[in-house]
Amino acid sequence: MSAAQDRTPIAWADPARQQAFDAWLQAVAPAHGLDAGSVVAASADASFRRYFRVQGAQGSFIIMDAPPQHEDCRPFVKVAHLLTQGGVSAPAVLAWDEPQGFMLLADLGSHTLLSTLHPEATPWSNEDKANRARYQAATDELIRLQGIAAAEQVPPYDDALLQRELDLLPDWYLTKLRGLTLTDAQQSTLQRSFALIKAQVLAQPKVLVHRDYHSRNLMAQPADPAARLGVIDFQDAVWGAITYDLVSLLRDAYVTWDEERQIDIAIRYWEQARQAGLPVRDDFGDFWRDFEWMGLQRHLKVLGIFARLALRDGKRQYLDDIPRVWQYAYKVCARYQGLGPLAHLLEAAEAQNLGLQRQTGYTF
Repeated sequence: MSAAQDRTPIAWADPARQQAFDAWLQAVAPAHGLDAGSVVAASADASFRRYFRVQGAQGSFIIMDAPPQHEDCRPFVKVAHLLTQGGVSAPAVLAWDEPQGFMLLADLGSHTLLSTLHPEATPWSNEDKANRARYQAATDELIRLQGIAAAEQVPPYDDALLQRELDLLPDWYLTKLRGLTLTDAQQSTLQRSFALIKAQVLAQPKVLVHRDYHSRNLMAQPADPAARLGVIDFQDAVWGAITYDLVSLLRDAYVTWDEERQIDIAIRYWEQARQAGLPVRDDFGDFWRDFEWMGLQRHLKVLGIFARLALRDGKRQYLDDIPRVWQYAYKVCARYQGLGPLAHLLEAAEAQNLGLQRQTGYTF
């Protein structure tokens, strides 16, 4: 549920699925007081899932349409239960037709965190104070999520998964999108760089990882910046590095904050996490280094994912976010020993698209 509600009627490419949906909705409507005639499109997803909003006697609900030939909803249901039982503000699953892929969910609202932010706010203006309050709410919810003991209930974020994600960079971004023909030397650069990244990431302390904890997957209350945020799109949760979700939040593919702001929020999070007994590093400098290396893995993966969404799935809007993600990855490569050759490869990929002056930043 990571796009804004558009209030347009539902369009169905498959009449048979529309009939199945109508029959399912009529069947579940009485138990939840639903008005079957009030269904409107709520949002789209980067996958095959779609979301609708339907009105009920006690408010609105969300319906997920997840064709079972494309989407397995079992992880969503399992993680939703883990989160709600763990005190995280996630949508309760109220009804589920597993064979057909229809699901009724509690409604966490129609405003994403992204839609409520003021990225250009003057420091310490009311808008800036609201931004700070919203990110405090986001880190509060993250600490609740990371406190859930789920090591045996979700997949491990292991070497094989990290490698599959990293392989998206050459497969989709470097070759298919940017048209590079990788030389043997460049292939070796990728292998060495990926090995360094995985070793650093796998050595980090582990917790429950949402895996896409960013401003489009957190639902906000526009009138109350301090209100708890709703957490959605969590079906890909794993057990992995504690820095992953924080870097997803602070180095978001859809909004940019300067590094001073990132560090300020990260320090506050780190202090809270220590008080909560989470396994963060004892030294913030070590934690920040972990944060940067984890972010590099994520952003290299996202470059590949955005390229694939654009080229394979026709979702060209994701190309607009590639420059921000590239900058995140490039800055880390230019900052840490052993990653210089990967920085040069990223430069080669974006030679025609971005300014390439080397940048520096905080190191610890």
